[in-house]
Amino acid sequence: MPSLDRRRFLRDAAATTAVVTAGGLASTALGAPAQAGAPTQAAPAPAGTRRSGRVSFRWWGTAGWRVDIGDRTVLVDPFLSRIDTGLFKGALKESTPLEVDTSAVDARVDRAETVLVTHTHWDHFMDVPYIAERTGARVFGTLTAYHLGLAYGVPSAQLSAVKGGEVMDFGDYTVEVVASLHSRNKSYAVAFPGVRVDPPAKPATIADLPEGDTLNYVLRIPGGPSVFFMGASDFAERNLTGISPDVAMVALNSTNVTADYVPRLMAALNYPKVVVPVHFDNFEIELRNPPTVAPADRTQLDKLVAAVRESSPRSRVLVPEYDTAYHF
Repeated sequence: MPSLDRRRFLRDAAATTAVVTAGGLASTALGAPAQAGAPTQAAPAPAGTRRSGRVSFRWWGTAGWRVDIGDRTVLVDPFLSRIDTGLFKGALKESTPLEVDTSAVDARVDRAETVLVTHTHWDHFMDVPYIAERTGARVFGTLTAYHLGLAYGVPSAQLSAVKGGEVMDFGDYTVEVVASLHSRNKSYAVAFPGVRVDPPAKPATIADLPEGDTLNYVLRIPGGPSVFFMGASDFAERNLTGISPDVAMVALNSTNVTADYVPRLMAALNYPKVVVPVHFDNFEIELRNPPTVAPADRTQLDKLVAAVRESSPRSRVLVPEYDTAYHF
């Protein structure tokens, strides 16, 4: 109980309203502006905290985020190549080559010290080895992510295998790893299932990057927000007990096979103050605002927003735009 009470205390002491800069709009439905009124600045850091500089969160589409904590940068599932696999045309080509768009990555990734990988499907992992080589960042992920990193030639010194339960202190921030689940398609199956218990041959196609188990992460910043990151739309409810984040990045549930997805998730997370839908965009075309959303996913996004409002009416829903700096 003391740990739970401390988390709730920190959660209630943090800022409750998102601030949008760089020309973006906070929204409660895709394309809809936030309520009128001046944005509320985040609460100042209490004396004695280790926070250094302002904290910003930028969405890179899919489940990808760049988090700048002063002069330190954390990336979550950075996928910028956005290759065309045919997925959004209704004809997924499993033999699609894994060709990193280095110019797209270089344009946005000037630095990183920590990369958090939720799972190893191509739209979460394929750019990570290149980013690790470019920046020297340490990559955290499942044992599958570790072995795939080795297959790409990432030095073992830059790879850290985690499985859930770890709480790691980086000075200006901490990261808690949460064991989780991947979403399932309409046939109740996971796309490209499997794990890698040894380094395979270097992956060549999207089918060479299996799900490899799934993790969530909680980033906590002393004097700032606690933020929950999802990479897929399912979860192990019992693993979320006591996390109580200020902000929850919630993956779109596009198939409706997960029972009571939003109500159970909101309750398990203790009704976050801000809910940010992710993984709702067409991630096979360039990053350009407003995000392109397939008609079926737009319907599901509207349902997700409505479900949050119904099950967690005090939560604010913010549908993000690309490359917009959000301050929570």
